[in-house]
Amino acid sequence: MNKMTIYLVGGAVRDQLLGLPLKDRDWVVTGATPAAMLQQGFKPVGSDFPVFLHPQTSEEYALARTERKTAKGYHGFQFHAATDVTLEQDLARRDLTINAMAQDVDGTLIDPYGGQADLQQRLLRHVSAAFAEDPVRILRVARFAARFAPLGFQVASDTQHLMQQMVAAGEVDALVPERVWQETLKALSEPTPARFFEVLRDCGALAVLFPEVERLFGVPQPAQYHPEIDCGIHTLLVLQQAVKLSADPEVRFAALTHDLGKGLTPKEILPSHHGHERLSRELTTQLCERLKIPNRFRELAEHVAEQHGRIHKALELQPKTVLNVLEVTDAFRKPERFAQLLLACEADAKGRTGFENRPYPQANYFRDALRACQQVDVQTVIQAGFQGAQIKEELHRRRITVIKQIRKES
Repeated sequence: MNKMTIYLVGGAVRDQLLGLPLKDRDWVVTGATPAAMLQQGFKPVGSDFPVFLHPQTSEEYALARTERKTAKGYHGFQFHAATDVTLEQDLARRDLTINAMAQDVDGTLIDPYGGQADLQQRLLRHVSAAFAEDPVRILRVARFAARFAPLGFQVASDTQHLMQQMVAAGEVDALVPERVWQETLKALSEPTPARFFEVLRDCGALAVLFPEVERLFGVPQPAQYHPEIDCGIHTLLVLQQAVKLSADPEVRFAALTHDLGKGLTPKEILPSHHGHERLSRELTTQLCERLKIPNRFRELAEHVAEQHGRIHKALELQPKTVLNVLEVTDAFRKPERFAQLLLACEADAKGRTGFENRPYPQANYFRDALRACQQVDVQTVIQAGFQGAQIKEELHRRRITVIKQIRKES
């Protein structure tokens, strides 16, 4: 009978070698049976293969296993966990070499697939041809690229080629919306989320998963307002400006989708994009419905898509138009979301070549206008003796008055 042995694996080993703080620790157990794990107090979780939680630390301990592809997509696998499965066999099924390293209890590094060398060369490289069996791995590579881009990591050319072959074979078509969004959400929280979408585009997956974003590339904009010209490049610049302004993935997602309508602008009116805001909102709604994106992401992104043009022109708007923006975005009931909207709009304004450090007074103007209008609430109007339909009319009039005052002071 094989001896039970425990190894630290995956991200914890990788991040330790990179000198990064450890977030989670995962363990692999060889030479053990489910019964033996239960006898030691481990708690079983998961239905696909034997994974257990440590009775004290609650960290995950998985029995060493192999897997075999049985159908298209990422659900089509059969797993085999037994006492004769070796650590090297378990590591072989992992996605990238930098995630296929282990340490024993003495701290000795076990690196059968060259992960340490790829860490040193800053390469994201697949472990084996089995990578092609799971389309989720394309999303994971793109997400790791978004995480480690500041450290200089690039996708290895052979891995890039393999991902292109997977897309051509239709593997990406089998991804379910929930998993696409799960990986996208994680990528939006990384230091360089624009890299996530660049890597997907380089292998052809962006056109399959995010066709609304893919269509933006190659579409021109007026150079005097957008020196970068290309709508797709602008979108990724906006996303990275959003990173500088906020850690909130909702703001970052809204930055990504704010200009989707420009991808459908008729060629005869290019590089102008008159009226793209309404179409951007419609496409944002379609994208969110297709990928089953939570409502809080969708609602913010819809408002940013539809209102960013008016927000940019804040200092030119009539007070009644400013009030209309506050009303249609539900700023009085949801001021926190309106604050998110202003951040996304600021990211849009700064997401242009040469505009990165320009001030954005429009945001402060709208913040001041909202704050002043909030002081004019329904109760003050009622206390002044107004009744029925007069209340709404007077509330509207008073709010416009305070916005006029804010305008004079700006």
